[in-house]
Order: sequence, then structure tokens, then C-alpha cells
Amino acid sequence: MTVLARREDGLEIDDDPDRVDLDTTVDLVVRQGYWANARTRDAVAASIRSSWVFGVYDGDRQIGFARAVTDRATFAWICDVIVDEGRRGQGVGTWLMRVITGSLDDAGVPRQILATLDAHEVYRGVGYSELAYPERWMERDLRPDVPPRPAG
Repeated sequence: MTVLARREDGLEIDDDPDRVDLDTTVDLVVRQGYWANARTRDAVAASIRSSWVFGVYDGDRQIGFARAVTDRATFAWICDVIVDEGRRGQGVGTWLMRVITGSLDDAGVPRQILATLDAHEVYRGVGYSELAYPERWMERDLRPDVPPRPAG
């Protein structure tokens, strides 16, 4: 277990994928999050295996999760950032993001992106800003629950 940070109230963050509880993560990301309602348990498990994961724990209970899809050299996409509904408003999400950005900075990853619907101020508070050149970015979204956008 690699504990990356510990708060005075006993909460800790680590990046040990074996400590991540799949059932809890499915509940957090799929049921409590707004962006992954159609994601399957198998897809959540695969995403954990293929990412740099960060769990937030209160003793043995996982209360938060996030992951970075990264080559650990040039680029990282931070996603699935979530704190249990009962623990929100206590600074846990901001603390989690500080630990993630610090870990990526320590690894020498110079470019880090994320997307959010409603937490812009949280992410600005840890150094993120809107894309400088959004017109350079494109996407291909084949999720069945997202309506297609016209090309062009």
C-alpha cells in the first residue's frame, strides 16, 4: 500500500489499485456520478486496471475515487473524480485533486486535462483553467447514451 497523503481526521489517499473496492467504485462512479450511468461493472474494473488510480479511505471504507489515464511522461486525463455523497462539502475532493496533481507533477507529466459539468471552481482552485485552444480539440463519442452530434 502506498499512502500518498493523510489528513488529521484520519482520511488517507493512496494509489494502490488492489485497495480499490470495485463495488464501492461502481456505486460512486456509476450511481452517484452523472457522467457514467451506462458504464458496466466490467468497464469500471477494466478502467481501474488500466489507469493510475487514487482512492480516498476512512479506515477500511473507501469514500472517494479518481483516476488518471496517462503515459506518466507527457499527458494525463483526470477522470471519474468522485467523493461519496455523504462526505461532500468537507474539502475531500479538493484534497484529492491536490494529491493527484502533485503526483502527476512529481512524475513529470506536464499536461493534465479534465472535464467537468459543475465543479469548475474546485478545479480552478488546484490550478486548472479552460482549454487555451479548444478549437484544436476533437472527440469521437460512441457511447450509446449520448446522442450523436452532426459532423462539421
